[in-house]
Amino acid sequence: MSLLNSFLSLISPAAAGVQRVAPAEAAQLVAAGKAVLIDVREPAEWSGGVAAPATLLALGDLTGVRQNWKPFLEKNRDNELILYCRSGARSGQAARLLAGEGFKTANAGGFGDWQAAGLPTRKPVEPPKR
Repeated sequence: MSLLNSFLSLISPAAAGVQRVAPAEAAQLVAAGKAVLIDVREPAEWSGGVAAPATLLALGDLTGVRQNWKPFLEKNRDNELILYCRSGARSGQAARLLAGEGFKTANAGGFGDWQAAGLPTRKPVEPPKR
């Protein structure tokens, strides 16, 4: 990969071969059962709200031990995985990683894009205190 392509892949997921999908299109695909939506932000970021249909799976777990990602990926091997984060950078990273493992992926950008499109959000359920 050339230096220019390496740089472009960092700032533009589409430049690295990951499809970019608008939040409204992502919502339609999820509602039709053609895709699953994944919020790859870290748990502390979810407290401010998440996309209503999103599965919450942190990027740190994807690039780590995959405690939560492994069963999810096994169950969703044949589904398109549409990912988002705060700005679209981490979701692009996750999409490229998963595409390299044979999954069909797309990047829906950031949570703010989802909100700006007027799509439904929710507050995640708090984990039980230990």
